[in-house]
Amino acid sequence: MQIIQDIETIKEPFKSAVITIGNFDGVHIGHQALFHAVIERAEAMDGTAIAMTFDPHPIRVIKRNGNPPLITLYEQKAELIEKAGIDVLICIPFTMDFAALSARTFVEEILVKRIGMKAIVVGQDYTFGNRREGNVELLKQYAAELGFEVIVAEWIQSTNADNDRISSTAIRELVMEGDMEKAGKMLGRNYQIRGTVARGRDRGGKLLGIPTANINLQDELCPKAGVYAVIVNYDGQRYPGVANIGYSPTFDDHVFTVEAHILDFKKDIYGKKIMVNFVQRLRGEIKFSGIDELIEQIGRDIAKAREILAPHFKA
Repeated sequence: MQIIQDIETIKEPFKSAVITIGNFDGVHIGHQALFHAVIERAEAMDGTAIAMTFDPHPIRVIKRNGNPPLITLYEQKAELIEKAGIDVLICIPFTMDFAALSARTFVEEILVKRIGMKAIVVGQDYTFGNRREGNVELLKQYAAELGFEVIVAEWIQSTNADNDRISSTAIRELVMEGDMEKAGKMLGRNYQIRGTVARGRDRGGKLLGIPTANINLQDELCPKAGVYAVIVNYDGQRYPGVANIGYSPTFDDHVFTVEAHILDFKKDIYGKKIMVNFVQRLRGEIKFSGIDELIEQIGRDIAKAREILAPHFKA
């Protein structure tokens, strides 16, 4: 996948460009459906499948204090969009100057003339241009005049009884509630955090006999405090594990940590980058009467995690 971070570097329009535009935070199954529609139309036209996104998130620029924690930072978002099969990712640096572009200028000068758009795939609530002056109806008016096709995608609904619409906001709330199973269904994969393994208080190995990897998070969205069954990615391999998020109330030191015990794993990974995929929340944080009670509970957590994760590691 070609990645473009400055539209000024686009010297000539792409061949029969089919594009979708959005923040794509989470790259959830609704976003994936948009990408599929783009790829399908591009193949039919022998064209180029393009996704356009923005960095930083427009809300952070326009609202100043509007800082929702991101589900996927740019690195992971780009990886997931490439995995979906998109040919070109255009990441626009979002500034107040860019936000001030009129709907007409954005469509005619950037999408049609510079990128070569012949078709665009959007959701029903798509807006664009200064103060969101543009909507799907205006886009269709421009299409008739400027010669491109507008494809409006249907909403993607979740599979639960409430038939909720899948959205980044809904997923963000589920992760913060610790409902990793429902969040995973909306994402089409387990929610993942990434970070570097750092030296912590070393209680896991020395005091409890259960070594843990303390993680310096690079991600912004952290699941609810508690204990989780997880799958850890390290050096191209997948390992079952148990993660603890929170303040370790038994030790009463009020220090927030994210740490993972990787099952049957003995490598030294200090300073290494790992990815932790959250499969299921096992329990909330508990303040135990002492070390022995805590060790017993950790043993039960590990046994439960092995049971939950077993299907993910079948030969």
